[in-house]
Amino acid sequence: MKVILFGGSGMIGQGTLLECLKRSDVTQVLSVGRTPLEQKHAKLQDVLVKDLTDFSGVPAGAFENVDAVLYCLGVSSGGMSEADYRRITYDFTMAAAKAIYARSPNATFCFISGASTDSTEQKGPMWARVKGAAENALQKVGFKAVYCFRPGYIQPMDGIKSKTPSYRWMYVAISWAYPLFKGMTKYVTSTRQLGFAMVEVAKKGFSKVILESDDINLVR
Repeated sequence: MKVILFGGSGMIGQGTLLECLKRSDVTQVLSVGRTPLEQKHAKLQDVLVKDLTDFSGVPAGAFENVDAVLYCLGVSSGGMSEADYRRITYDFTMAAAKAIYARSPNATFCFISGASTDSTEQKGPMWARVKGAAENALQKVGFKAVYCFRPGYIQPMDGIKSKTPSYRWMYVAISWAYPLFKGMTKYVTSTRQLGFAMVEVAKKGFSKVILESDDINLVR
């Protein structure tokens, strides 16, 4: 598979990248972002974009013959205005989706959303409504398939750390409880399982277009 990865430097993106690089069925990974990844690998290529709403400068062929888009780009809504959060969560996502669809309409798009996302776009906190709007808009682009992943708590594994300082402190503070999480599959997953599920669902599909934590953990 030829895979395009967004948000490869984030906690979820790092887990997804590790999964892609170790799999023989993933032959090429294009990491799209404003800065190159620290990770280096023979099948990993950085595609640098200054403005994530404008992909007109992407090299010819980069978005062609794509099998899967793994969209892990996102930010915490804490302290952000709705306009700023919407720009990153909705505008960036839709600009990428439309640019890739124009060249690879048969791709599968896997989008990292979040638990309690509001599909009606009318209820709940601001972030839930904006995530819901992005989910709904993606389903209308025309891709072969779109899957929205709504993880709850995500346990970092394989040395992965969150880029958000407050999250890093939280993970350290509750690390003692990780053994207790094993049976809480309805609310808890891991960076390793989430990365595996995204790639596996992109390749084989799934019975639902929206995957909650328990669905993510069922992917084998």
